Amino acid sequence: MRLAAVLAAALVVAAPAAAAPPGAGVLVPGASLGGVRLGATKAEVERLWGRAYGVCRGCPAETWYFNYYAFRPRGAGVELRDGRVAAVFTLYQPAGWRTTKGLVLGDPAARITSLYGALVRHECGGYSALALPGRRARTVFYVLDDRLWAFGLAGNGLPLCR
Repeated sequence: MRLAAVLAAALVVAAPAAAAPPGAGVLVPGASLGGVRLGATKAEVERLWGRAYGVCRGCPAETWYFNYYAFRPRGAGVELRDGRVAAVFTLYQPAGWRTTKGLVLGDPAARITSLYGALVRHECGGYSALALPGRRARTVFYVLDDRLWAFGLAGNGLPLCR
């Protein structure tokens, strides 16, 4: 009986977790956000974050929103072009998201440049986008009221203001 309980517990631990948008994610500048990489397919995004997303009706490109709670905008999103991720971003300062250098959503804007150096600033009408250029992508730090509000990763040539 004890062996059966141990085996059952091992199977539960070994079973893969259901895919869902991460409760907390990591931004790897120039590479990924919450495990999603630029160029990922729709199937890869669904495998990582699940199928519980809404599709934007008024966006210029196919955009999926993964909200933690229905009809509340906090979470993450992806913009797709030709069936692949062209941009990935957080929405409304979800708790627990950070960069590989320890920058956390909600940090003062000054901490961004202290960790990543001088960045190109884009004014977006009420908020700013600070861009860290890369070979294939720009890492974006969105600032509202002098606080880090969101992270983004966008292919070069895509608009930064969302």
